[in-house]
Amino acid sequence: MKILKASFILIVFTLITAFGLKNTSEGYKIGDKATNFKLKNVDGKMVSLANYESAKGFIVIFTCNHCPYSIAYEDRIIALDKKYKTKGYPVIAINPNNPEISKGDDFASMQKRAKDKGFTFPYLFDDGQKIYPQYGATRTPHVFLLNKENGALIVEYIGAIDNNSQDATAVTDKYVENAVDALLSGKKPALKTTKAIGCSIKV
Repeated sequence: MKILKASFILIVFTLITAFGLKNTSEGYKIGDKATNFKLKNVDGKMVSLANYESAKGFIVIFTCNHCPYSIAYEDRIIALDKKYKTKGYPVIAINPNNPEISKGDDFASMQKRAKDKGFTFPYLFDDGQKIYPQYGATRTPHVFLLNKENGALIVEYIGAIDNNSQDATAVTDKYVENAVDALLSGKKPALKTTKAIGCSIKV
C-alpha cells in the first residue's frame, strides 16, 4: 500500500511539474500567427489590434509603471511610436503585472503614468493576465514585433528594444528599429530574437 501511495504521489508530482514546465515554455515563436486581443486603455476605451485597419504591423511592448528597466525605456518607447506609427507600425504597450502583487501597477497608476510622461500610444491593462502568457512575455519590457501578411499577424522579432538598458546614449544596436526598418524595406529582420532584459512579470 505504501509503495502504491508513493507511486501515486510521484505520478501526480510529475504531471504537475510537466504542466508547469509547459506553461513557462508556451508563447509565440518567430513565424507564429498572433491572435487579436481587446484590452482597456488608460482612456477607458477598449483597444483591439483590429481597430488599426491601415497598420502594417505592431510593436507590442509588455511594460509597467514601477520597473526601473521599463522607466529607463519610456522615452525610447515614445520615440519608437513617433517614428514608426506614421509608417504603419504603432506601439501597443501592455501592462501584464498583477496589481495585487505589484503595487503601483494598478489601472489608476497607469493612467497617471501615461499622463505624466505624455504617452503617445495606447497603454493597455492585461486584466486577468490572459494576454502575456499567449505571447510568452517574461520581462518588462519585452517586445513582440508583428507584421501583417495576408490578413494574419506574423511574429517577426522577439526580445529587447536595444543593447543598452542603462544608457540610451550608449546604444550601439537598435534591435527593434533595425527589425522594423527591414520589414519596411520588404525584408525579414536579420536578427530575430534577443534576450529581454528587465523585471520579471508579477503574477
